Amino acid sequence: MTEALKRLSEEGVAIWLDDLSRSRITSGDLGELIDQQHVVGVTTNPAIFQKAISAGEGYEQQVADLAVRRVSVEEALRMITTADVRDACDVMRPVFDATDGRDGRVSIEVDPRLAHATAPTVAEAKQLAWLVDRPNTLIKIPATEAGLPAITETIALGISVNVTLIFSLERYRAVMDAYLTGLERAREKGLDISGIHSVASFFVSRVDTEIDKRLDALGTEEAKALRGKAGLANARLAFRAYEEVFSSPRWEELAREGANVQRPLWASTGVKDPAYPDTLYVTELVAPGTVNTMPEATLRAAEDHAEITGDTISGTHELARADIDALAEHGISYDEVVKLLEVEGIEKFESAWNDLLDSTRAELERLAPEEGREDA
Repeated sequence: MTEALKRLSEEGVAIWLDDLSRSRITSGDLGELIDQQHVVGVTTNPAIFQKAISAGEGYEQQVADLAVRRVSVEEALRMITTADVRDACDVMRPVFDATDGRDGRVSIEVDPRLAHATAPTVAEAKQLAWLVDRPNTLIKIPATEAGLPAITETIALGISVNVTLIFSLERYRAVMDAYLTGLERAREKGLDISGIHSVASFFVSRVDTEIDKRLDALGTEEAKALRGKAGLANARLAFRAYEEVFSSPRWEELAREGANVQRPLWASTGVKDPAYPDTLYVTELVAPGTVNTMPEATLRAAEDHAEITGDTISGTHELARADIDALAEHGISYDEVVKLLEVEGIEKFESAWNDLLDSTRAELERLAPEEGREDA
């Protein structure tokens, strides 16, 4: 464990890896990241699986077996991805046990094509939880309007959830409300709510990418001075909202019965603009009780040269609010940006999912037995 990552962990930040592949599991790399880089969780998404499965390493035998059975592309894809998540959960199980279920988690996402349909999302969440069949799984549900009631219903069933694609403060508050409502319904059913966990994935770098583009279009020195501030400001205001909700009387009642807070998770933490430090969304988003899920490049950069100086969120909300308000003064609509980012986020995951279906279909066809040949 390096000093920077050790210090980050000591500050109360859970370090999760935003990547997964079969070769990472079978080679022992994931285990090494746990032992040496203090990684205590894994997140996946359609783009991550598309990259891993397209690379092909470690998947051919399973795909060949699925081809012999002539399963549908959708079934094959779910069998492949849930196998990876199940195995990753087993690697992570000691962390899960050591932290009483807080960490050691592996996330798998519902089909992004269901993002605007509540009932199918819940059905898929139940199916994924059953297929993976590990207590340290988190089912990822997008924070769309249709996703909010799906989050509540899934939590009410006792299934732990990673809420993804959160961009706006208003939607984040709705996500926390959906979680609390789900806990209340689970309690009414007599479930042990102490076993239900959740994180809320608040996206960071994509906010800067979109807003910086608009600031650059303005071209003034005042506008340029705001570059690279919106993503951090948005996240810091989200943390302020988290502190308010999880100190409320409503929460305290649930906490007395063993409920777990829904931790803020900083997602999209890979820096897109080379003008910014490559550890920007790590060093500037440090606070106890948070999660930072990093692509490997960001993790390695943090390991190499991140300067962890303590809590960099608490007490920053007034300055963060001023940074967000300054955007409106320059004619940039916060509401317009975050709505656009949600739409684009769903579209990107749908595109990756469709690409993944196409590449899986091609592999199934390539490995399918010839007509008339006896199945082995």
